[in-house]
Amino acid sequence: MQYTNLGSSGLRVSRICLGCMTFGEPNRGNHAWTLSEDTSRPILAHALESGITFFDTANSYSAGSSEEIVGRALKDLARRDEIVLATKVFFNGRPTPAETGLSRKAIFAEIDASLARLGTDYVDLYQIHRWDPTTPIEETMEALHDVVKAGKARYIGASSMYAWQFAKAQHVAQMHGWTTFISMQDHYNLLYREEEREMHPLCADQGVGVIPWRPLARGRLTRDWGTTTSRSSTDEFGATLYAEDDRHIVDAVSQMAAQRGIPRAQVALSWVLDKAVVSAPIIGAGSTAHIDDAVAALDVHLTTTEQAALEERYAPRPIVGFV
Repeated sequence: MQYTNLGSSGLRVSRICLGCMTFGEPNRGNHAWTLSEDTSRPILAHALESGITFFDTANSYSAGSSEEIVGRALKDLARRDEIVLATKVFFNGRPTPAETGLSRKAIFAEIDASLARLGTDYVDLYQIHRWDPTTPIEETMEALHDVVKAGKARYIGASSMYAWQFAKAQHVAQMHGWTTFISMQDHYNLLYREEEREMHPLCADQGVGVIPWRPLARGRLTRDWGTTTSRSSTDEFGATLYAEDDRHIVDAVSQMAAQRGIPRAQVALSWVLDKAVVSAPIIGAGSTAHIDDAVAALDVHLTTTEQAALEERYAPRPIVGFV
């Protein structure tokens, strides 16, 4: 395993982050493909054994059961000060309107609920899951600052928004002397590279670490075109992210993997890892083999020619994933 600072902050993280949406009781929320606690725990244990110290979940995943499963497992399997535990706020998987979004009321209620489910006094990274157009950004940033000052979070981060929104949030915090974001969790992979236009240059300039979600494009980069899984066939949000013309890029990954004699996941993840602005891609894992592929990708380094071959068929596309 390799380790790095998250952006220009002092927070040290493993270069692979384990995304925990996969872990959650299937009968809670709307993700029938999630793994129960008994199935999840061996994967979490293997991640720790492989040197992964960075874990990302959210208050909304499987109506909170992801946080419960992850919290219990990490409490049993790891020392709290040796891991970096991240969660998010905005959605909540529950119908109460007052508990959604990024109002001061919602943030204060949701951080306490997340900490209770995780079984910890604090999270290392507390992230806003999306931009909230119904709440003044001043209210949101001050509330996040107060969460940090109360000791309930060590750092704050953001996810999936326009670069102007992220810049505005940072400016508001700096202007008032409040805590600023150290990370941006955005949608980034070989099939979706729109973040390269504005968000990534902004993050590089400001020393913000990028922790991409779906670096393997919902698994599309790891299997033959048209092949489905239980998740891909039922994940309504994921179905909106990619297009039919992506097939050419998937084929290029397949050909390169065959030439190198390695799994496709390692080629696609290596491409993300080699981007200087990326601190740690967030990988989903439904088996220990997925962990092994991700860790192995750290030792795969594509040549400039290989990177160009993977990138040459990309075409601009509409912004997706912000809501």
